Parts: sequence; C-alpha cells; structure tokens
Amino acid sequence: MSNPEIIDPYDITSGSNNLGRRKRVEKLMGFLALLSALFAVALLALVLGTVLLKGISEIKISFFTNSAALFGEVGGIADALVGSAIIVGLAMILAVPIAILVAIYIAEYAGPKAASFFRVMLDILNGVPAIIIGIFIYGLLVVGSGQSAIYGAMSLAILMIPLVARATQEVLELVPRHLREASLALGVPRWRTVYSIVLPTAIGGILTGVVIAVARVAGETAPLLFTSSIVTQSGVSFDIHEALPTLPVRIFTLSESPAPSDQAAAWAAALVLIAFVLVMNILAKFFAGRKRKQLEGV
Repeated sequence: MSNPEIIDPYDITSGSNNLGRRKRVEKLMGFLALLSALFAVALLALVLGTVLLKGISEIKISFFTNSAALFGEVGGIADALVGSAIIVGLAMILAVPIAILVAIYIAEYAGPKAASFFRVMLDILNGVPAIIIGIFIYGLLVVGSGQSAIYGAMSLAILMIPLVARATQEVLELVPRHLREASLALGVPRWRTVYSIVLPTAIGGILTGVVIAVARVAGETAPLLFTSSIVTQSGVSFDIHEALPTLPVRIFTLSESPAPSDQAAAWAAALVLIAFVLVMNILAKFFAGRKRKQLEGV
C-alpha cells in the first residue's frame, strides 16, 4: 500500500499555497507603492511649479538689493535677507554647541536608561509645535522688554537643538567601537578620545544634521511673529537688540496685503526661501555622501 504524497505547507511552489494569487498581490502592492511615490513627487512639483510661476516675474536684482522701507520700493527683501541671516546665524551659535554636547553625553557617557530617557525627551521637544516655542519665549522674555533679534534666535535655537542633537547622537554611535578602545588602551582620557577621534570621524554626519536643522528653522514664521516681527527701524539693520525683519515674516505680511504687487512679491520671496532650502538639502546630501564614501574606504 503506497503512502499518500506529503505536501510541505511551507513550500511556496506548492499549488495549495496559491502562488499565482501571491504574485498578483505582490504586483498590486508594488503598483500601489509606485503610485504613492508618484503622488508625493506630483505634490512637490505642483507646489514648486505654482511658486515658480507666480514668483519668477518679480525676481530681479533690485528685489534682492532694495529694502522697501529704506528705498520706497514695495517688495524689496534686502532687509529681510540680512535679518534672517543674522537671526539664523545667532541660532546656530546658540544651538549647535549645546546640541553636540548633549549628543556626546548620550552616546559616550550616559548609561542605557539615561540615554533612552534623553532620547525620548529630545524626540518630544522635536515634536513641540513651533508656535508653542514662540509663545514660551514671548511670555518669558519679550513681555516687559520688547522684541529683539536675540529672542528670535533663541526661539529658533530651541527648535534646532533636538534636530542637531539626535542627528549627532546617531552618527556618533556609528563610529567604530575599536577606534575608541584603541585610544583608551593607549591611556588617552575619554574626553580627549571623543575630541580627537570620535568627533573628527563623525564630522560629516554632524554637518549634515546642522544643515538640515538650518533649512528647517530658516522658514519658521510662528516663533518670529512673537519675538521679532514689530520692526521699528527702516532699511537694513544689524542691531540684534532690536526686532529685525525676516524673510518668513515678510512673506506672511506681503501675502496678507490686498495689493497685487505685494502678493506677487510674497510669491517671489517664497521662491527665494524654497531655493535656500533646496541648496541646504543639496549640501546635506553632499556631506552625507562624502562621509559615506570615507567610511566605505572609497
């Protein structure tokens, strides 16, 4: 008496496993994934195309060199560009050292529980809406003393710290452990090992995190409305103790104007801001790719 044929339930070539149906489902899921990717790209193209179409006509040399309040030409953004550069630069000076030190503690000194706690806290801070940060700085510092570029920079720095810290912490943990062990085995103190070995090895990833953080905060409007939007001086100013005009706030105010010329200038300023974010992301990709090649030994 012959034994009946035994069918392996885990054999994907078996007819009982509906191989044809699995292939159809696989093709369907691949098509849906491709459709979703194309949809995301189409949304980006729609936004960029709209801004480009409505703002390109106002892009002129005078648009970048004139200040509306100083020269009387509506829509000039020279003062806003200078103000944004000053405030974002101050935010970098405030945020980057703190963020890197936080990342070093998490990656090099903290125990597993402490590291997990601080990572969660940074993620929570990263998720706090920007307007909440603006209200916090407004209630803590602006009330009673007035707006200033310093307060605007502080609000942007708070937004930058979790971004830079988490990016730096992740890249520090990718540095090979044997580099630390070799340095410590030679009697080098841990702080010197971190300063001379770990940080130079991870500098590409750190720069990538900084560039991405700058690209994000450069377009924030809500914190600046509470900290540096009531500008009293005219034209380009470098006084950080007073409120300075910024590009995001200028876009907001111009877009609220009923004048078609102001709205066109708002689109043009938005195009400039998008171009800046694009350049920052290209730089981030460059630093990340360069560091990847170094780690791979290319």
